[in-house]
Amino acid sequence: MNGHELDAPPPLRGRSDHEAVLEGGRPPAHRPVPAIQRKRAKSLRSDMTDAEHRLWSALRGHRLDGLSFRRQALIGRFIVDFVCHERRLIIEVDGGQHAESARDLERDRWIESKGYRVLRFWNNDVLRNRSGVLEMIVAAAAEQPPLPSPPPQGGRGLSSARGET
Repeated sequence: MNGHELDAPPPLRGRSDHEAVLEGGRPPAHRPVPAIQRKRAKSLRSDMTDAEHRLWSALRGHRLDGLSFRRQALIGRFIVDFVCHERRLIIEVDGGQHAESARDLERDRWIESKGYRVLRFWNNDVLRNRSGVLEMIVAAAAEQPPLPSPPPQGGRGLSSARGET
């Protein structure tokens, strides 16, 4: 045996990861993303519009009111421009091709059915009035309460941890 073999613990009861989950191991952190969607999102991140770049410079790194945003993120089968998962808030920056788009309406309805709020801004608004756009985002985030903290380890509340019923 070499030193590498000692570093990694053996699989649960000698099974594969999939079988280990079936036997009570931990499930994956999130649903796997199809390679084609991952490639498309990565491409969109590298080809952002001027308006998206300008907005991203204010959103990244918790710069806007301490909120954590991700860019070109997957929500279901859709790629959204910016998302703050904690406040379930999505920001879309659109050009003229999105004016009164039935596809965008269907997409927004589906995303909102998952508990997210969608804010749409025109490219011109972001480029000419970025501070006004940022104020609207902060106000919308304040209206959305943050997601609750996860339960303590094991999913027990304080009363069951103390043995109370």
